[in-house]
Amino acid sequence: MATEARPFHLVVLGASGFTGQFVVQEVAREQAIPGLSPRLPWAVAGRSREKLQRVVERAALKLGRPTLPSEVGIIICDVTNPASLDEMAKQAAVVLNCVGPYRFYGEPVVKACIENGTSCIDICGEPQFLELMYWKYHEKAAEKGSYIIGSSGFDSIPADLGVIYTRNKMNGTLTAVESFLTLHSGPEGLCIHDGTWKSAVYGFADQSNLKKLRNESNLKPVPVVGSKLKRRWPISYCRELNSYSIPFLGSDVSVVRRTQRYLFENLEQSPVQYSAYVTVGGITSVIKLMFAGLFFLFFVKFGIGRQLLIKFPWLFSFGYFSKQGPTQKQIDAASFTLTFFGQGYGQGFSPEKNKPNMRICTQVKGPEAGYVATSIAMVQAAMTLLNDISDLPKTSLFIPLNLRIAFTDSSGPLG
Repeated sequence: MATEARPFHLVVLGASGFTGQFVVQEVAREQAIPGLSPRLPWAVAGRSREKLQRVVERAALKLGRPTLPSEVGIIICDVTNPASLDEMAKQAAVVLNCVGPYRFYGEPVVKACIENGTSCIDICGEPQFLELMYWKYHEKAAEKGSYIIGSSGFDSIPADLGVIYTRNKMNGTLTAVESFLTLHSGPEGLCIHDGTWKSAVYGFADQSNLKKLRNESNLKPVPVVGSKLKRRWPISYCRELNSYSIPFLGSDVSVVRRTQRYLFENLEQSPVQYSAYVTVGGITSVIKLMFAGLFFLFFVKFGIGRQLLIKFPWLFSFGYFSKQGPTQKQIDAASFTLTFFGQGYGQGFSPEKNKPNMRICTQVKGPEAGYVATSIAMVQAAMTLLNDISDLPKTSLFIPLNLRIAFTDSSGPLG
């Protein structure tokens, strides 16, 4: 990577956005770690110099680093202005793109980075954008030596690394994994910024194009090893967690399956089947969710319905999404647990015509998922890309290392 020839090793694009401000704080925190010398030159980028300056000043105040504003560069650019994106990309080794929804604003950034030999990391949870960018730009990115790394936030590093960790802890052959996300909150409850809500609205409205994209890819099916993992009902009960659950609709399944394909095709590793769910609590929560889901699925089909969903996220999500996003108290009190239930076969036991005889349970735990864990994951992905470039694959897959999350596991025979 051409870090020596560029003024900035890292540039946070969309730094003044809701998520971008947390990424700025995390980059500043990472650069303040004792023993990390020399500090990497970095900058923030966006449309308004005043807003960018305020974000850096707030980070300086929060971290107790009064000299921070003088240490961080400012780049003015706009995702609707290709020339400004080119100028931004030319100054960076790695761009941390926080501007979403990515289906509307992500491609110009990807294109500018590739054209200028710059690597790009995003925190996209939109499968259609991720898969489309791969098919459109993979060959060009490889030619230019650029790494375009999607879903490097809570979507989908914990899930992807969690499956690999579970496989490595299995004393045998892991063949299938189900993950269950549980979000924990404090007395003020949970809240998510409406940027995520917008991505969900447009994603559901455009599902047919995602199916078309996958059909046109003509990928050879990855073989199913052992018993086929059965898909659960839209609302199902998880006895192990004593909670109802629904399918997780982020990018986890898309990312994990692509990783498993890569490991099978390139490293000849046994592929793992994967499904993702999120727990919703007891029957009261299920009823509330059913009403919200019915409203959502009805309104998302029509243009005026989508406008209403986007204009009134708090109303249609029963208070879980808002234009203001979570308060600092809500963020500080929140955390997540991602539980993996895996099954497979013990050493010397053939998966052919036999039922699984081993199971394993692992967990990934971390702080508030949407902004704290996401920022940590994104910045650690960037640091890995800068520091461990010689160890990375030369194709499309990227597995970030040194993520600050806690793993626990227990495994044994079925019984």
